[in-house]
Amino acid sequence: MTEDELNNHEQFMRRAMDLAAHAESLGEVPVGAVVVYQGEIIAEGWNRPITGNDPTAHAEIMALQAAGQALDNYRLLDTQMYVTLEPCVMCAGAMVHARIGKLIYGASDLKTGAAGSAMDIFGHPAMNHQVEITGGVLDEECGAMLSAFFKKRRAAIKAKKVEQRQQAE
Repeated sequence: MTEDELNNHEQFMRRAMDLAAHAESLGEVPVGAVVVYQGEIIAEGWNRPITGNDPTAHAEIMALQAAGQALDNYRLLDTQMYVTLEPCVMCAGAMVHARIGKLIYGASDLKTGAAGSAMDIFGHPAMNHQVEITGGVLDEECGAMLSAFFKKRRAAIKAKKVEQRQQAE
């Protein structure tokens, strides 16, 4: 990867991280995504399943929908998606169907990542479209954001249980 490519990857990933922070401010798991076409961001998304009561409202899906509207096409050829967390099976499948050209992600997801960590949807031989993948862009920062979020969430759950026990006594 050239220095220019790395700088572009980091620039677009930082925007995805801003969107992840926005998701977190809404009480969502902090994941953000942007779709780039011809060097410009054409679509953005952040996690919204909780606030929208929609299990499909992942950052990637929101960004894919916006990109389709921006390009007036459901095929997103020659686009790149930047996402702060390795996509799940649902999002990976949507990217294949959309014909995303490249996926660039930050943190790996060892439990549900479908770009090679838990499984590899993109590399499956039955897929009729191959997506070029680059993982680990700003992975420490992306991973730290997620770790901090879940640490706070676990602490809040623990505090609520303690409070409930105290009220019961």
